[in-house]
Amino acid sequence: MDKLKIVVIGAGIGGLTAGIALKQAGYEVEIYDRIKEMRPVGAGISLWSNGVKVLNYLGLGPQIAQIGGQMNRMEYRTKTGERLNEIDLMPLIYKVGQRPYPVARRDLQTMLLEAFGGEVKLDHQCVGVEETADSVTAFFENGHQATGDLVIAADGIRSILRTYVSEQEVTPTYAGYINWNGLVAADETLAPKDCWVIYVGDGKRASLMPVGGDRFYFFLDVPLPKETPDHPETYQAELREHFRGWAMPVQVLIDRLNPYEVARPVIHDVGPIDRYVRGRVALLGDSAHATCPDMGQGGCQAMEDALVLRRYLMTTNLGVEYALKRYETERIERANAVVRKARKRAEQIHGKDPEVTQQWYDQLASEPPSDVTDAISNVILAGPLR
Repeated sequence: MDKLKIVVIGAGIGGLTAGIALKQAGYEVEIYDRIKEMRPVGAGISLWSNGVKVLNYLGLGPQIAQIGGQMNRMEYRTKTGERLNEIDLMPLIYKVGQRPYPVARRDLQTMLLEAFGGEVKLDHQCVGVEETADSVTAFFENGHQATGDLVIAADGIRSILRTYVSEQEVTPTYAGYINWNGLVAADETLAPKDCWVIYVGDGKRASLMPVGGDRFYFFLDVPLPKETPDHPETYQAELREHFRGWAMPVQVLIDRLNPYEVARPVIHDVGPIDRYVRGRVALLGDSAHATCPDMGQGGCQAMEDALVLRRYLMTTNLGVEYALKRYETERIERANAVVRKARKRAEQIHGKDPEVTQQWYDQLASEPPSDVTDAISNVILAGPLR
């Protein structure tokens, strides 16, 4: 297609990756976000090989390798520290052709901003869109308007534009647990520096994952009512109570974390929904398919969205709306399957049915490591870059 002007709403991982991909394709791209300053949501992200491959495709392979953690194996342990399973990730890496890179969100966002290179217009709250036969205009709360050939709604799980595309309200669904996450200095008293260690028990998890800068990205999951009060000054006391009697590295982690640098998302997902596109407006990333983080695929799916959207815009001459429908057809099958699978896994991990969770613990203790890596590789290899 001729040179297009593309308006992107949202400067998270999906919006920035889309901006980079579409700018590289020769299109004019403007990115807007409602926030007043760029701050990443959450401390870290487990970027699996399908997401890394998108970055490689966009020429960002050296940069992500520099900021990503060297994760060579995984360990599952009981809450008191007994090893359930040890999984060498090298067979997975060779099977899919790329190592995963757990990464601090701030480092990833900085890398993507530098790669985009253009201005991201902040403090622009999108409140709606209007379409004509050959253009679409985004309207902002501050009175600004942006007109282009298409609008990409990468405005997250609480998307304003999802209602326009779906023509109905889609409310995020509570996944049943709260997650505390942050960064701490890597230390062998917590975990080996090349290993992702996950402690499990009572429907809870405590996890340490290596990221760049000689740090661990940690998270602690607890099934709780979503209305549970949120007070950073009591995080450590709450976590000590939730993880009383757990292994010493978990206790050390809770002692070392800075509660005022900890994110505490109440975990929700979205969908699966049956429309990602309406006319010249396309949902991308969490606005279309926010997933429970239990498969580490949220950011990866947003990156895949960006690549597939670029491909259809570049390879069709039947118009923007046709290209977007092709994008929708491919992505709705792939991403909705991940939403379903991640929700099922969240329920399995977090004790929605205690019997199912206990069966999972028993399975961890007996299954061959290849079963774990095969399941991960199946998800990775179902993406657009095999």
